[in-house]
Amino acid sequence: MKPIPAPLHRNTVLMFVILLLVVTSSCSRKITETGKASYYADSFDGKRTASGETFHQRHLTAAHKTLPFGTRVTVVNISNGKSVKVRINDRGPFAPGRIIDLSHKAAAKLGMINTGVANVEVKYKQKKKKK
Repeated sequence: MKPIPAPLHRNTVLMFVILLLVVTSSCSRKITETGKASYYADSFDGKRTASGETFHQRHLTAAHKTLPFGTRVTVVNISNGKSVKVRINDRGPFAPGRIIDLSHKAAAKLGMINTGVANVEVKYKQKKKKK
């Protein structure tokens, strides 16, 4: 077995260290919440959300208690594996045990219209806090 030439070995180690630094110093970290999702009643269509925009059942939006407005999250229905990407534009839900309220369109994509409530995973990237 031939030894690896020194310059080639140093370059490989250097590339590995750079790759490791890039991966570990990422600007965000992935967060997953698990809980129950529900969706807005039709009576909310056209009303103002907490972000100031008008709510529309036909848009892919959602309410979350703490995430910043504009945050994009992926919601996965645990029972059937269907997923949808939504944008947070409101506060809520206010029903105990729920972690997200979805627009009708988002709920339909998850296949939860008939049940009204579904067990979901909410996935998003959380930006690191500036020092």
